[in-house]
Amino acid sequence: MTALTLSTAAAPGLRADAIVIGVAKGAKGPVVAPGADAVDNAYDGRLAGVLETLGASGAEGELTKLPAPAGFKAPLVVAVGLGAEPEKDAGYDAEALRKAAGLAARTLAGSKKAAFALPIDDAGAVGAIGEGVLLGAYAFDTYKDSGKDAKAKNGKAPLAEAALLGGKPRDAAHKSAVARAVAVSEELNRSRDLINMPPNDLTPAIFAAEAQAAAKEHGLKVQVLDDKALVKGGYGGILGVGGGSAATPRLVKLSYTHPNAEKHLAFVGKGITYDSGGISLKPAGHNETMKCDMSGAAAVFAAVVAAARLGLEVNVTGWLALAENMPSGSAVRPGDVLRMYSGKTVEVLNTDAEGRLVLADALWAASLEKPDAIVDVATLTGAMMLALGSRTFGVMANDDAFRTAVYEAAEEVGEPAWPMPLPEHLRKGMDSTVADIANMGERMGGGLVAGLFLREFVGEGITWAHLDIAGPAFNEGGAFGYTPKGGTGSAVRTLVRLAELTAAGDLG
Repeated sequence: MTALTLSTAAAPGLRADAIVIGVAKGAKGPVVAPGADAVDNAYDGRLAGVLETLGASGAEGELTKLPAPAGFKAPLVVAVGLGAEPEKDAGYDAEALRKAAGLAARTLAGSKKAAFALPIDDAGAVGAIGEGVLLGAYAFDTYKDSGKDAKAKNGKAPLAEAALLGGKPRDAAHKSAVARAVAVSEELNRSRDLINMPPNDLTPAIFAAEAQAAAKEHGLKVQVLDDKALVKGGYGGILGVGGGSAATPRLVKLSYTHPNAEKHLAFVGKGITYDSGGISLKPAGHNETMKCDMSGAAAVFAAVVAAARLGLEVNVTGWLALAENMPSGSAVRPGDVLRMYSGKTVEVLNTDAEGRLVLADALWAASLEKPDAIVDVATLTGAMMLALGSRTFGVMANDDAFRTAVYEAAEEVGEPAWPMPLPEHLRKGMDSTVADIANMGERMGGGLVAGLFLREFVGEGITWAHLDIAGPAFNEGGAFGYTPKGGTGSAVRTLVRLAELTAAGDLG
């Protein structure tokens, strides 16, 4: 991964391939952002005018390259848009810095070193820029020939080093911000790797082995239930979904504990390593990206490891419900009834509504430990994508205050989210004549119906939230900001922030 350093060096004398500066959208045209003073001075204070001549406006997502001024050891200046200029005495938004740094890092693939002269007002800005760089420089090249030479992105290796100018190497807060950015970004990028892996190389058993390896590396406890243990334990949901595949299911429990912790969070992730839809087979055009249906489990996995690396004073347990949903002679059929781990029976009306079945078992297992709160994460419904689009995830909960807290945490770290209701009238649509509940209800509001189903498997009195990340988990379009094409690592940073807030006593 790209190396991050803090530097008080002056931009003109720094040996680098490029100097990255910020440009904002002012009332009368582009405005050079703080941090780029040395560059602006070298242009005799006319840099904003030069950028405007080149077509720059300072809008978010904009990038302009120009030759470095005489006397600079770096040959190139890269100006990235920060969006609207903040009001007087207000700093630049952390997400704007994150996106700008990510765009620059992605554009500078193949470079050995870049100096980032973006606005740094405090440690928060250091962390945001650091995260943007590390997430923007990400590339998945495992299956490309160029990968043998550590190259990617059209044969170019990711940016090797980023020096954050204005960052103070001896400042404890700045150093801590970089350390946090590295830990969170490395784990988020690990989740991206898992999401991008082809399903023939990421079966439930292989995913479980990845969790075991990480647990050993970071001092976590791990328990893996294989298909035999799942049968013995009565995990009917996970077994039902995984029964049609030669790759047998797993339930992984990954635990981080801190000796001073007073609170316990449980994260539950949907881990369908490939979703064909089962007997209710998906139509043509809907199968190609279904390796990403384990993005929720990847997010939970990454968040637990990140919490451990950060040494947060909170106990965090991750539950990875892993299965492959395939059609075969042993697959669950529409009309079958499954007895879940909780003892409830579920009539399966659609085998492509499988995520809620594996989550139901894992939610009940998590509930038995009586955590202070449970958050589940899943690429659960196409309905949520229809409602919120491809970049925003929905947040549902059995407690309005907790739903608000989760939403605010997501917004704080730059993950677009939106609070969604759980309308009681939709519950009746899941009534079954042969079982306690059916896995399908009304078509309209299908994302909310799925949330209501999951609520049935949360232990009484336990605060719970559900994140439907079906939209933002996998980016099928072009890269933007620090978000690559393919797996995004959606919800990792929200979960980590929830753990931090809980550790600090700021989450109820």
